[in-house]
Amino acid sequence: MPQLNRIVLDVLKPHQPSVLEFANTIADQHPNCQVKITVSEVDEKTETTIVTIEGDDIPFPAIAETISNLGGSIHSIDEVAVNNVVKSET
Repeated sequence: MPQLNRIVLDVLKPHQPSVLEFANTIADQHPNCQVKITVSEVDEKTETTIVTIEGDDIPFPAIAETISNLGGSIHSIDEVAVNNVVKSET
């Protein structure tokens, strides 16, 4: 079964929570995922960020919900990596 191993999202978020709190919350709620956030633009009320998440079998719907609960909005999915691991029967 294919598993999502990497996803890059363009996310608009408010200044609060901070980028550090935003990343920590995503990582805390989704163990075994590495979260990297790059701020690409800042205006008076928001920050445009690139959120990169890597891990084994990333739960994208749950991560999208976490981002929404933090006040963020996913503008686009810019990159994905999927691995189709075939388990051998022994």
